[in-house]
Amino acid sequence: MRIVFFGTPEFAATSLHTLITNGKNVVAVVTSCDQLGGRGGKNLIESPVKKMAEAHHIRILQPKSLKNKEFIEQLMSLKADIYIIVAFRMLPEVVWTIPPLGSYNLHGSLLPKYRGAAPIHWAIINGEKETGVTVFKLKHEIDTGDILMKVSMPIFENDTTGSVHDRMMVLGAGVLLEAMDKIQNNAQFMIQDEKEVTHAPKIFHDDCKINFFQSTNKVYDFIRGMSPHPGAWVKIDGIECKILSATFLLNKETKPGHIDTDGKKYMNIETNDGKIQIETIKMAGKKLMSIQEFLSGYRLQQLFIGD
Repeated sequence: MRIVFFGTPEFAATSLHTLITNGKNVVAVVTSCDQLGGRGGKNLIESPVKKMAEAHHIRILQPKSLKNKEFIEQLMSLKADIYIIVAFRMLPEVVWTIPPLGSYNLHGSLLPKYRGAAPIHWAIINGEKETGVTVFKLKHEIDTGDILMKVSMPIFENDTTGSVHDRMMVLGAGVLLEAMDKIQNNAQFMIQDEKEVTHAPKIFHDDCKINFFQSTNKVYDFIRGMSPHPGAWVKIDGIECKILSATFLLNKETKPGHIDTDGKKYMNIETNDGKIQIETIKMAGKKLMSIQEFLSGYRLQQLFIGD
């Protein structure tokens, strides 16, 4: 079975590596164009998927447009039986309808829950205790295709999006490999129940601002869900600061947004029913610091969170 693999980040590269090392016939990969980055923004940075393909001498396609005529002709000339998509942008119908066995996506949630661009983030923000991965067959509406496989995994109380991502990356690669075998052996599909749909839209900067006029658990889950990227933020003395890790205490008598600190070892921010105990913080333009490092180099001017 001839496979074309679509993907860009490390999450996708892990799946690609698993397919290759288990003897699957990946004839080409499609990944993002090289980006300028590094010191001074002058170095071309290759995607993890491109690096993986290069290491295994697999053909690489990096189209600027997925609707480009030449790119479509290149895809058709590969005569692939199936396309596999992991952590890649939305494919136009003219692409995903090419292979005779269809196109399949590995998605980071238990569909139909958390359809969208940020399923891990929103699952943690919403206090879910479980997530997982789903392999489904593409159709026109995003994340709506018939399900081939889905496998669950726990979300622990101290998990962040980063830690769940790393475990899911490994789980997803194994599930995808198993799904490939099912596709070759009369796969059975399950239609998604539209009554169970929830959404996980793309996250923008303003979405990351912390609202301390909520329960402690909601604020704590929000910080975990935004960590390590894009990072939940507050304004301290008018300066934007990201809180990357924290713990919490419950306490009924509070002043939401009030800062409780000794100026040396701890800094807590009060919520509706407790305190968020900040562990690491990153002030705009500065490196990530422990709260002790932050307090030793910065004297707070105001003991409340600003707009």
